Amino acid sequence: MRIIRFVSTEGDIYYGMPDPGDFDYARIIEGSIFDHYDVTQKRVRIGKLLPPVEAPNILALGLNYRSHADETNISYPDIPIVFLKSTNSLIGAGSPILLPKAGPDQVDYEAELAVVIGRQVKNIAPDKAMDAILGYTCGNDISARDWQFYKQKQQWARGKSFDTFCPLGPCLVTKEDIPDPGNLRIMTILNGEVLQDSNTANMIFDVPAIVSHLSRSMTLYPGTVILTGTPEGVGFTRQPPVFLKDGDTVTIRIEKIGELTNPVKREKKESN
Repeated sequence: MRIIRFVSTEGDIYYGMPDPGDFDYARIIEGSIFDHYDVTQKRVRIGKLLPPVEAPNILALGLNYRSHADETNISYPDIPIVFLKSTNSLIGAGSPILLPKAGPDQVDYEAELAVVIGRQVKNIAPDKAMDAILGYTCGNDISARDWQFYKQKQQWARGKSFDTFCPLGPCLVTKEDIPDPGNLRIMTILNGEVLQDSNTANMIFDVPAIVSHLSRSMTLYPGTVILTGTPEGVGFTRQPPVFLKDGDTVTIRIEKIGELTNPVKREKKESN
């Protein structure tokens, strides 16, 4: 099942099930997507897509693809490398990724399979971890490389938490429709050019291992988003480097989920 969260053309926020192959209208969902819900017959016109969930936390993995570790000349981790992204970085499909007015100047893309937790868990075993998952969506772990590597001295959180630096969407696909998240083609397409093209089978730590490991250190609440790492082909490793610029369009495509597309714009106005 595909679930979206959106603003209607009347300005109301809903969860809904989009019409097949069409994001113009959706049937409204009543109840909690984390508990009991019903898909009604009421159809509403979609005005703007939002991130598929309101996440209480965004947890992300670094260097979880062998090929990405290889291109950065870093040895494979023994346990998952985890960092946090601020929830203010969330945006939905179609919303612009903003290049901050105050910098940075080296803003990179990262295609990632995003896992959405469906129920509260702590210390869950790997063989039970799939029971805790609601579904999956496309994620783009936008990263300010100059802040990540130089200004913040390898402290990743700030360089990955600027406003708009976590696009998610376009929809959440429930786990029943993706029984094997460990075998999905994953791509980044920048202005029509494929820059990342891999498969989640190349992850060092698979989805059950990631969920289990994270639950050992913190309670995972419903709606928690876990970004599972990016494959090779990111911008800063290319010669010459490829960074996002005003006017770009970046698309994350994941098999069985769809395409998450966002324009890139330069932030112009100060906000109060």
